[in-house]
Amino acid sequence: MGKGRIMGIDFGMKHIGVALSDELLITASGFETVNWNGVDDAWAIDRIAAIVKEKNVTAIVLGKPSRTDGTVSHTEEVAVEFGRKLQEATGITPIMKDERYTTVLASRFMKDVGRSAKKQRKVIDQVAAEIILSDYLETLR
Repeated sequence: MGKGRIMGIDFGMKHIGVALSDELLITASGFETVNWNGVDDAWAIDRIAAIVKEKNVTAIVLGKPSRTDGTVSHTEEVAVEFGRKLQEATGITPIMKDERYTTVLASRFMKDVGRSAKKQRKVIDQVAAEIILSDYLETLR
């Protein structure tokens, strides 16, 4: 991994949370929620590729929405395909990471800090991406 940032992605069929590390690879911060229609992901791929370029991202950690019983869901298949397209657009092979329960953890965290459900909706996917990225950053230490 070269000098730069790592991007964390919480993949969803309507909202994609994006988080970025600092350049020292210590902290993860929510950056943006990319909205898409769940069908045509070209705009979402282009937007994320632009962030990769603008923010000097050298690695991507993509949350893989696995089922608790271990079977592959449709959403997981779409996420893997999204990762393939993201690799084509950026030249970076995403690191796939189990994202089970990250949105639940993010919601619980936001509730604990007093964020209302209505305010949560705007950033919940970014917080989930932060959790995915923070977990990955811990493995680098």
